[in-house]
Amino acid sequence: MSKTILYARVSTTDQTLDHQKTQAEAAGFKIDDVVSDHGVSGVSTLLKDRPEGKRLFDMLRSGDTLVVRWVDRLGRNYQDVTDTIREFMRQGVVIRTVINNMTFDGATKDPMQEAVRDALIAFMAATAQAQAEATKEAQRAGIEAAKTDKTRYRGKKPSYDRKAFEIVQNMTAQNAGTTETAKATGLTRQAVIRIRKDPVAAEAALTRWGM
Repeated sequence: MSKTILYARVSTTDQTLDHQKTQAEAAGFKIDDVVSDHGVSGVSTLLKDRPEGKRLFDMLRSGDTLVVRWVDRLGRNYQDVTDTIREFMRQGVVIRTVINNMTFDGATKDPMQEAVRDALIAFMAATAQAQAEATKEAQRAGIEAAKTDKTRYRGKKPSYDRKAFEIVQNMTAQNAGTTETAKATGLTRQAVIRIRKDPVAAEAALTRWGM
């Protein structure tokens, strides 16, 4: 009997497991089992090398459905994400995302449809890695800005914390609207717009305030 399994990767500052499960159920998924990795980097640690990621490979069988909030939960390394999705498809597993309601499977044998599917997988995986790299660059820039002049007036304390900042970054990469992002973070629309307009300055402000 086929199963629907939710995989959630929960970093120290990202969305909680409960949030990801609630989102999936609200989107109409009936989850049979949940597999989650906590505090594991999606950039430096491949899915098959994560404690629960290994178990996921053992659990999934042909006909099963793997649900993820978005492909960045599988990882933020382009090669790892594309290899993982293709391996699961070869095994007969269907991969579905909560955000954008995307479905990837190996059912089609039409070369044009396969090309479109593979191009979309590659685009989403590349976006996940690019977002991770942009966040790291913003963090580095913020740290350097703070080091450059430690005596400089820190300015007004940010209305957002680091968790909200990273959620804004993630949802921006997923083309989420300003209002949707504001509701998810509890920030005002103006705050979301400011962060999106200049993420480096937003990161620098957090660093100056030790946030």
